[in-house]
Amino acid sequence: MATVVHVTALSVGITAAAAILVVLIALFVGSRLGGRALRQRLGSLASRLGADVPPREPRTVDESMSHLERATDRAAEAVAEASSETIRLRRALDSLGQAVLIRDEHGETVFTNTKAVALMGGRHGDALAAQAVEELLASTPVGSNEERTLELYGPPRRTLVVRTESIDNGSRVLGVMAVIDDVSERRRLEEVRRDFVANVSHELKTPMGALGLLAETLLAETEPQVASKLAQRIHIESFRISRVIDDLLDLSRIENEVSPPREPVLINLVMAEAAERVKAAAEQQGVEVVLEEPDPPVAVLGDRRQLTSAVYNLLENAVKFSYDNTVVTCAGHLDGEGEVVVEVTDKGLGIPARDLPRIFERFYRVDHGRGRSSGGTGLGLAIVRHVAANHRGSVHVESREGEGSTFSLRLPLQPGNEP
Repeated sequence: MATVVHVTALSVGITAAAAILVVLIALFVGSRLGGRALRQRLGSLASRLGADVPPREPRTVDESMSHLERATDRAAEAVAEASSETIRLRRALDSLGQAVLIRDEHGETVFTNTKAVALMGGRHGDALAAQAVEELLASTPVGSNEERTLELYGPPRRTLVVRTESIDNGSRVLGVMAVIDDVSERRRLEEVRRDFVANVSHELKTPMGALGLLAETLLAETEPQVASKLAQRIHIESFRISRVIDDLLDLSRIENEVSPPREPVLINLVMAEAAERVKAAAEQQGVEVVLEEPDPPVAVLGDRRQLTSAVYNLLENAVKFSYDNTVVTCAGHLDGEGEVVVEVTDKGLGIPARDLPRIFERFYRVDHGRGRSSGGTGLGLAIVRHVAANHRGSVHVESREGEGSTFSLRLPLQPGNEP
């Protein structure tokens, strides 16, 4: 469409220039032509410029010239308007999130918007996508409307939806327009959502099934000791369901608070509060939690509740997977690059190298049996990752199976708090 307008504007401009040139020649040779003949020539030029037929035939050369001047002015206005329309259409197409290509009836590309230029430029990872789109357009007959999905396995893996629409003027085909939509991120989010629903269903279904069986057995049990054990198991499973729901609510709240309230928060207080919350579980397992607070105290800008939740989840994870009668260390220090680092170190089971890339996923467990038996929900490290992202920080892990792990939470210091 934009190309058609552009070509029309160019044609009108060429016609106007030709008309002016002819007028000059006509004036030069006017003395050799009869007055009537000259007026007819001038009237013919005005008609070619799209002027309406005057109510009466001009009687003098001056009237014919005036008629031609008005026609020329209108043609110049049409050229300016067509140029403005072309610019508006081009800017509008450039602002689209999809790539747009227009080809004429001969298969030649006559227009590409900014997204299409980036996609079809053949640079880096776009080369594969450009090749696939070119092959699709080449195999699509002009005048047909089609939609296809291209799965490009990369790297990186991408999913493109290509739609073709024919362009015509009512009597013949002028070309084809291709709209290319990159839906890779949309597909990824859909997969994450499906996995999340499946994981939540599984995590809740297992304890709910156990509760039903335990309750059914308890109803038929007459031995007090056995009934007591069954009741205790029911209590454990119900607590586990409660933990899963609480962690889901906590994770949902943290995800929604992409920009949490910013206020100065002392890392020393965050570490102390998190250690106090995990104290009972550590004592029950015979694990000692040692604090090494920053000296002097340092502060970050952020949400105290979120930060405490992150450090607590790191400590709980370390205690849970530590060997009995060992030490878990929570140390805070400055790294000299404008960040404070909170390191939680344990001498426990450790993490196999194959599992390290996935440990921050929701519900992912390295040792599924150990995780469930210890009351884990598989959401703690996902919460830590989101808290770090919300505070423009990061979280990293170093671990060796059988030797323990060190999780490092890095947060930017409060401005003016740098050493």
